[in-house]
Amino acid sequence: MECISVFDMLKIGVGPSSSHTLGPWRAAEQFIKVLQKKKVFKSVRELRVEAYGSLALTGKGHATDIAIMMGLTGADPVTVAIESIDGIIQGIKEQKVLNLNQSLEVPFNPATDIVFVREFLPFHANGMIFIATLANGKKIKETYYSIGGGFVVKEEMANSKRKKEVFKTFPHPIKNGAELLATCKEENKTISEIVLENERSLRSDAEIDKGLQHIWDTMLSSMYIGCHTEGHLPGGLNVRRRAYDSHKKLKGDLPYSTPEEWIETIRKTKVRFRSIFTWVSCFALSVNEVNASLGRVVTAPTNGSAGVIPAVLMYYMVIENHQANFNHIKQFLLVAGEVGSIFKKGATISAAMGGCQAEIGVSSAMAAAALTELLGGSPEQVLMAAEIAMEHHLGLTCDPIGGLVQIPCIERNAMGAIKAINAAELALDTDPANAKVPLDMVVNTMWETAKDMSTKYKETSTGGLAVGVFLSDC
Repeated sequence: MECISVFDMLKIGVGPSSSHTLGPWRAAEQFIKVLQKKKVFKSVRELRVEAYGSLALTGKGHATDIAIMMGLTGADPVTVAIESIDGIIQGIKEQKVLNLNQSLEVPFNPATDIVFVREFLPFHANGMIFIATLANGKKIKETYYSIGGGFVVKEEMANSKRKKEVFKTFPHPIKNGAELLATCKEENKTISEIVLENERSLRSDAEIDKGLQHIWDTMLSSMYIGCHTEGHLPGGLNVRRRAYDSHKKLKGDLPYSTPEEWIETIRKTKVRFRSIFTWVSCFALSVNEVNASLGRVVTAPTNGSAGVIPAVLMYYMVIENHQANFNHIKQFLLVAGEVGSIFKKGATISAAMGGCQAEIGVSSAMAAAALTELLGGSPEQVLMAAEIAMEHHLGLTCDPIGGLVQIPCIERNAMGAIKAINAAELALDTDPANAKVPLDMVVNTMWETAKDMSTKYKETSTGGLAVGVFLSDC
């Protein structure tokens, strides 16, 4: 059984899309490793990349070309200075030269050497072919698929997924919600405790804590930056940043100078009932405005849905529990990651395969489940909250205007966060014995819905709002 870590579900990367930006970035890095392994890296004289299907249809709006070039330069999306990206890309365009892995200059013209092909490759809607021509004329060719959430598989791995791969086995291997509940009952432990035991089979407690702290720090930073950045988003839609204006109205006059002090300031703010959801929406909007600006966020489980989980966790910290600390953050992220993995195993987290239900729907389910455990819910209520949140996102289409992760994507994060909180409250107020729809049933229904959904509504910008609203209307 495939073992998916919380660190697989929550990755740090650069926006605006995990499947269209982070995935191609990682694929480029993998291609460099192939060239090095074959001992032909120094012989590379030409490079060509072909992006297929959904990557071609919305690639420019999702910065796929930028991600490919950054990956080929060897830059790491986790650590690269965001402010350096524009200069690197501009230099490649002007000089027509790419510094492959920062060690070999190769002629490269982005206008002709990155080709967007609207046809779809067999395995997945997000296909890429990397081709390197060597000094002796020989070509090295590799095919990759970006399958959502920053996950990338090579063609041969995709074909073997039937399934010959050998995965490390967790102490508690879990495929679905039923198995998770059975394990919790057998071990008499919470979901977060079971997930933590699985994580310990991969890394030490210190590494787990350090990794989860880094994830939270990145989430908090993206919220802080988004709430304190004024202006308009790039891309041509001329979308004004809304988190800045909303935050300015909400925050009051209390002083602060760091993200940590900011949390304490919000806790001291007299939050009226009517403004609670305004705060939550502000948190979600802020993250996705940073994402839309090629900023650094955490895939949760994707970049397009990156705002839901931090917004709900921040809600818990500044509204529900003013004494919340790292242990609460850790518990939240462990539960969220596990629920996301159940959706990935049983359905998809790729909008190119399942529409926006696979992104905002899954993120809302992850957040609802995590919040429910923090609020004292049983494992049964935790999964009930996830089911409720997804149930009310079923069939949600992915139809970004102009291929940009802005309209309606940013607002959908705010809606997903609100639904997650509501789902948690409903689950906590319900006896699990009276539940009619188990989580596994809604996961399967989501996948069947995804397969029935027209390609127009799967991150292709060929249906829905993407064609119903003209750019001149924005």
